[in-house]
Amino acid sequence: MHASRSAEGCTLFVKRGHLSVRDRQSVVVDTLKTNWHPGLVPGLAVMPLSNFETQNTALVRWSPETYFSAHRHYGGEEILVISGIFEDEHGCYPQGTWIRSPHLSLHQPYSKEGCTILVKTRHLPF
Repeated sequence: MHASRSAEGCTLFVKRGHLSVRDRQSVVVDTLKTNWHPGLVPGLAVMPLSNFETQNTALVRWSPETYFSAHRHYGGEEILVISGIFEDEHGCYPQGTWIRSPHLSLHQPYSKEGCTILVKTRHLPF
């Protein structure tokens, strides 16, 4: 249980029922104080948030003009665009967009202007 609150107001993204019933560990990450790590390609920075079994959740910061290789998602992927514009060959996704890509989906993402995304992988049914 929790009671969300904000003295100054905020936008809250709530996704219920996305955790495994076996995942009983409480995790709190202060994203203003946590270090970013280099990503798999130049221009990407990653802040891991949570890992359980095959599932991974992270913030990913894309510098302008960053391009990633084409890849397939085993176990799916969900993305919430926190800021900027995230893109791939299927479309252009501005801040506030939620993208759910099923198991075995394929794309080649990039960001021309830069963005920050919340990404969760390998958690959708096979």
